[in-house]
Amino acid sequence: MTSDVTIIGAGLGGLTLARVLHVHGIAATVYEAEPSPTARTQGGMLDIHDHNGQPALQAAGLLDEFRDLILEGREATRVLGRDGTVLLDEPDDGTGGRPEVQRGELRQILLDSLPVGTIRWGYKVSHVRALGDSRHEVTFADGTTVVTSLLVGADGAWSRVRPLLSDATPEYVGTSLIETYLFDCDTRHPVGAKTVGGGALFAPAPGKGIQAHRESGGTLHIYVALSKSQDWFAGIDFTDPAAATARIADEFDGWAPELTALLTDGETAPALRPLNTLPIGHRWDRVPGVTLLGDAAHLMIPSGEGANLAMYDGAELGRAIAAHPDDVEAALTAYEQTMFSRSAAAATEAVRIHELCFGENAPQGLIDMFTGHE
Repeated sequence: MTSDVTIIGAGLGGLTLARVLHVHGIAATVYEAEPSPTARTQGGMLDIHDHNGQPALQAAGLLDEFRDLILEGREATRVLGRDGTVLLDEPDDGTGGRPEVQRGELRQILLDSLPVGTIRWGYKVSHVRALGDSRHEVTFADGTTVVTSLLVGADGAWSRVRPLLSDATPEYVGTSLIETYLFDCDTRHPVGAKTVGGGALFAPAPGKGIQAHRESGGTLHIYVALSKSQDWFAGIDFTDPAAATARIADEFDGWAPELTALLTDGETAPALRPLNTLPIGHRWDRVPGVTLLGDAAHLMIPSGEGANLAMYDGAELGRAIAAHPDDVEAALTAYEQTMFSRSAAAATEAVRIHELCFGENAPQGLIDMFTGHE
């Protein structure tokens, strides 16, 4: 089978691209490894920024649907010291430019906006090769293939499309997150609910930290950060949730119990999330008929920008293709040159924020950033 625009990956970036193309009357096919849209949970809260994520949704014609998803009050921010002292408490007064939504709900409005058949579920890419004349062949795990004149890798950190353009691979940054959840927090975990407040909680310290966010339905989403080697984490048996939790909690000995309880009372098995990045300023020479977006192009330290950038990439690429319907290479060149610049700036800023959270000046550096006193 053949397709003019083939998108690998049905994440937020790939779906935004498909939707913006559809708005402009251009058909695309999205291939996704997961067997269905409900095959796994889609992560937690996303703050959708007024300078990239929201303009992307506007280009997709979905801004009203997005606004219906906003969870009021979730832009509230608290910073606590390791002893539980409240160092910063900023309520959500409704004037912020980063409203919070659930990732899964945001993805669903994108899915619902596409024509039936646009997404092919259960297509895991095993191999991609260039055929020449701007054409590429994608081979899937079941042996089927697709040939396309425009291939877009929206397939995340470990992209199978990236090797067509670049030899870069993600590298561990030296910090990992351990993820867990508390449910029905106002009733079952009132101390945790009070500690986190109405939005986001940060309790950072040099080399470690406890973060949490209040999601919908009384759910608290917890991320514990530790700057340790991969070998150190390999020494923890995460198949034994109680033992793994206890080992991680040992690193927070002496911290306020209301903070450590966010981890030790976790109702899901602790999940290890190593942080990997591509080199800052990652770019490639123009290769006819193929490009990347989102994490496949510029994987960076989490800073609240990843999903926003992916959607903005998708929207900008879609608009570039629509603006150059008879010259795909001109469209890809225009898209890539601006994408390289904005992603390098965002990755540099992400490193700075990471240092504010877990560097030697934590938590004061983070407080200064929030209060504008840097």
